[in-house]
Amino acid sequence: MTMHQNEIPVDETLVQRLLANQFPEWSGLPLVRVLESGTDHALFRLGDALVVRLPIIDWADGQARLEATWLPRLASYVPVALSIPVALGAPADDYPFTWSVNPWLPGTPPTAEEMDDRRLAGELAGFVRALQGCDATGASLFGSRGGSLANPDRDEATRDSLRRCSDLVDADAALGVWEDAQAAPPWDGPATWFHGDLQRGNLLIQDGHLTGILDWGTFGAGDPAVELAVCWNSMGREARTVFRDVFAPDEATWRRGRGWAVSIAAMEIPYYRDSVPAFRDRSVRAIERVLAGEWRQR
Repeated sequence: MTMHQNEIPVDETLVQRLLANQFPEWSGLPLVRVLESGTDHALFRLGDALVVRLPIIDWADGQARLEATWLPRLASYVPVALSIPVALGAPADDYPFTWSVNPWLPGTPPTAEEMDDRRLAGELAGFVRALQGCDATGASLFGSRGGSLANPDRDEATRDSLRRCSDLVDADAALGVWEDAQAAPPWDGPATWFHGDLQRGNLLIQDGHLTGILDWGTFGAGDPAVELAVCWNSMGREARTVFRDVFAPDEATWRRGRGWAVSIAAMEIPYYRDSVPAFRDRSVRAIERVLAGEWRQR
């Protein structure tokens, strides 16, 4: 079973052909598929120092161009490494999307247990604070995250998704969290940079320290509350407390962050219900963590 209904098949033969035609200087390097490639790209390690990233679904087309434009402007302001494209590949007759060659960053994604480490939670929140301090002039919402929770499309999709996963989560209680987030005062500050998907598969650590942030497909500039979703999709209570202390959101931002956690998780559960059970289960746990907390306004 493929992950997406309209997924584009990608294999080593296609990648070798694209490299030979567009970047022959790299075509002789060893090419090995990376099995843990995320949700919208196929990854192939190229030699020791590079990785080829190819979108496998139409919504990911354009991510490489955005990363090539904006990540160099952010890299010097954040305390971790970013995988900035070193070359952009063009669509071809047998492949429809822009693709990229990026540096292969050292490190490994943290385990679930490592994500509960208080030090790592503090370092991740420190990265978020540094990212928020970057100049966002000219940036905007590049995707669906970071905007108003009152957006009709986001609201309809969240409610519909909760109905469709009501056999796996307490949909009524989760809807209460969503509506509480919508009732919170909206973000009225300047557009702020966010990554938008800081779950552990997009993080790299070495010796217990955060060293890299991957996959900027959901990034943009808007409401920083969306960055708080990681508190529930990847962290336990103690790590969440540290992250909150360092991030230092006001109460309204925290409430909107809970809403983002519910909305993102609710949409992932039916989408990945059968194709990627691990993603489904991660999102079920995220909603359960939200509901286990004292989320109601007092």
